[in-house]
Amino acid sequence: MKFFSAILIATSLFSFTNCSNKPTKEEYALAVDSLFRAYYDFKLRINPIEATKAGENKYNDEVANYISDAYQQDLIENYTSFLDIINRYDSTMVSPSQWMSLRVMQWDCNIKKEGLSNKLVTIASPMYDLPTFELMPLAQITSLQLYFAQLAAGQSVQPFNTVKDYENWLKRVDDYLVFLDTCILKMEEGISKGVVLPKVLIEKMIPQLDEFIQKPNTEHIFYGPLNIMPKTFSPEDRLRLTRAYAEMIAFKVKPKYEELQHFLKNTYLPAGRDTDGILSLPDGPETYNFLIKQNTTTLMTADEIHELGKKEVTRILGEMEKVKTQIGYNRDLKSFFNYVRNSKDQMPFTEPEQVIANFNAIHDRMSIKLKEVFDIKPKANFEVRRTEAFREASASAEYVPGSKDASRAGVFYIPIPDVKLYNKYNAEALFLHEAVPGHHYQLSLQQENENLPEFLHPESMGVFVEGWALYAESLGKELGLYEDPYQYFGMLSMEMHRAIRLVVDTGLHGKGWTREQAIQYSLDNEAESEASIIAEIERYMATPSQALSYKLGQLKIRELRTKAEDALGDRFNVKEFHNQVLNSGSLPLVLLEEKINNWISLEIKG
Repeated sequence: MKFFSAILIATSLFSFTNCSNKPTKEEYALAVDSLFRAYYDFKLRINPIEATKAGENKYNDEVANYISDAYQQDLIENYTSFLDIINRYDSTMVSPSQWMSLRVMQWDCNIKKEGLSNKLVTIASPMYDLPTFELMPLAQITSLQLYFAQLAAGQSVQPFNTVKDYENWLKRVDDYLVFLDTCILKMEEGISKGVVLPKVLIEKMIPQLDEFIQKPNTEHIFYGPLNIMPKTFSPEDRLRLTRAYAEMIAFKVKPKYEELQHFLKNTYLPAGRDTDGILSLPDGPETYNFLIKQNTTTLMTADEIHELGKKEVTRILGEMEKVKTQIGYNRDLKSFFNYVRNSKDQMPFTEPEQVIANFNAIHDRMSIKLKEVFDIKPKANFEVRRTEAFREASASAEYVPGSKDASRAGVFYIPIPDVKLYNKYNAEALFLHEAVPGHHYQLSLQQENENLPEFLHPESMGVFVEGWALYAESLGKELGLYEDPYQYFGMLSMEMHRAIRLVVDTGLHGKGWTREQAIQYSLDNEAESEASIIAEIERYMATPSQALSYKLGQLKIRELRTKAEDALGDRFNVKEFHNQVLNSGSLPLVLLEEKINNWISLEIKG
């Protein structure tokens, strides 16, 4: 891929800075808007899959080889150039909204540039914009080899409506195979440098690839688009594309996955490490500090977060005791966890469709009171869908945004590996988090906000996105939910799950905890099943510090709401508070706090 040069933009858009006449505010505004468009174009070019996800289709035939040396060098040069441009601005010459967006852009450039210079070469991947490691590019979760298969099925964000769409996918697959080649080379380099994944994670990756190797061609997930090929295609195009896809599966995809699996099994696994956190890796402590900074947008230390997590665990345990008493359970809380985990009353389903129907019923119940808490609503629809079989065993519930023009609905994916064991006790809280007013609500409003520059329409700032979703869980009683004490306990359990993350993530990566220590701490303090807890702990092992964002983001939003309620008293309007939180896109926490403080001051002044 040929990368966009910010230097050219600087030359063409900001030549006025060399003029003797001071630019007007109108010229400033036009230049800022042009800069935002340039940055958005840059982000699309370096993140082609995320561009597709956002409904921007001009890069649908590309995959960024984001672990390649050339890619990273181009990023460094471009982020440096954009920062140089931003630093030319006078805050008094632009609107408050433009200045806020410029500062978000500045934060993004600075943190990405810092990551690119990290000694473990931590970079932001084009998938979800999450940090990854150059020498450990694949994992058992949140990894491109899994996400790409979702695209391949023809039921996700990759469009398959025209002949061109089908041809684009063939080209994208070729790019993806180059990426996998690079992954193998980088992992070989990682072996030589002692930068490798824990063995337990490698062991989980190997069987995941069976789905792509053993399936007959016509049942292969990459064959999926042929099953939905539009009837409007000519017979010639249908035959040509069918042959091309069959050959792609048989001669490209399957051999590459076989090669990758052989490498993982015979070369990488024997070299895998026995430690569980990145503390043991070269420059591991420094890297973890950086990851905390990127994922939380704070300067908190691992120790500070660890202690905060323990305090939150203690607080939530107290609330759980109250619910246990309300239900009438007379034994200790730990045994109550086991009781809830194994309660047949909370596992009433016999068919996966019933799980989906239960979530849709929750939506119907809470929609009645939504207008009492929010006065804005996204145009985009969403649907609840079962997670695909190939990733269901290790997947968590998740939300994938719809297209920006609302033509493609968002999807709330729910894994149901064994429907008879599916426990519904946290269903209401989970719906609020993933759908309304959580991810679907916030991300759709962000995409549809015409007052935001385009580069702020995608997800970005995980601490804001996940913090909002966790905050949304706490709105259940305001929205007419949590009348069932088990559902309220489910909300507390999900909040506890995020509080525990503060303890176990920092324990694993900041204090040298083992996988077993982290699992036991979770089992002792929450009602999740052991299988679910193990999958979660292994997720934290693969993505250090990402899980910290949920609770830290929620705590900040809740803190700011309490501050506004105390300062404004009867003048506090929860709808307007939510508008203020949501109408600038996803922000670093320091900027969100500044914005809400300014809003409070203006409201006090009247």
